[in-house]
Amino acid sequence: MDKIMKQIIKTISNYKNIVIARHIGPDPDAVASQIALRDSIKKTYPNKSVYAVGNMVSRFKYFGSLDKIDDKTLEKPLLIILDVPNKSRIEGINYENYDYVIRIDHHPNVENIANLELVNEKSSSTCELITELIYNSKLKIDKEIAGNLFLGIVADSDRFLLGYTTPKTFKLVTKLIEDFNLNLKELYDKLYERPINEVRFQSYIALNMTITENNFGYIKLDKKIIEEFNVDSSSASNMINNFNFIKELYCWAFSSYDEKNELYKINIRSRGPIINDIAQNYNGGGHKYASGARIKDERDVDNLFKELDLACKKYKDSLE
Repeated sequence: MDKIMKQIIKTISNYKNIVIARHIGPDPDAVASQIALRDSIKKTYPNKSVYAVGNMVSRFKYFGSLDKIDDKTLEKPLLIILDVPNKSRIEGINYENYDYVIRIDHHPNVENIANLELVNEKSSSTCELITELIYNSKLKIDKEIAGNLFLGIVADSDRFLLGYTTPKTFKLVTKLIEDFNLNLKELYDKLYERPINEVRFQSYIALNMTITENNFGYIKLDKKIIEEFNVDSSSASNMINNFNFIKELYCWAFSSYDEKNELYKINIRSRGPIINDIAQNYNGGGHKYASGARIKDERDVDNLFKELDLACKKYKDSLE
């Protein structure tokens, strides 16, 4: 791992133009890692042109701003893709325009999509990998970068509740807190403060979710419901981890229709059944117990839910 990190730093030092991308439908780990890495490289190499690209989600603006570029105009740029398990899920870039590609990710390795790959599915988050990269190199870090990395780790580990959390996770987080005297309350407020309409929306999901006899929970959230609660189509994805400890659920999935992109966004979580291999069949993927998909045809949403229900049945039968 240290050898790959050294290669990554050497490659970064050799390129003047660097673009940092991440997956579509970003979560805090994806946005925080790309902004933190961009700012660290710019702080270390002031003469380099470094860009973090993709569509910004309004609720994540506290991480910082993203860049708008035309990568066709860049001379032999380096592409660094973060938090992406497969090529089809990269947002905001034209892949063929890049001279060299690096990937840093903590998802299971679905396909090799870069010249140089740092993939560790035992890591809690991509932000943990970026923190480790910075602390094991000459890349510079300040309090703002440290705060973003801390939030990305906290979010993707679900406050250190998930199995991907390791002693290394705590060591790196402790170092960030101690080195920069991070104000944890201030940071947690950014991550978890929500308007009352989102709390009511979560209550609606809990009250209206269907739970099958196989302990699979699901709900379809249409445009009417989203408008009624005055939330956006990504709101459900930010709530899905809040259902982690419901006794009656082995697996649960939320479907939200994204009218702008004319597709269904599916978020899936599990407390037992393996779900990422199922999600991969529906233009998705992710971790064994945390995955997502993007589906054009509502019939495929129903088919996905049927497969997840069957996975729950097999898991339930294995426990008996």
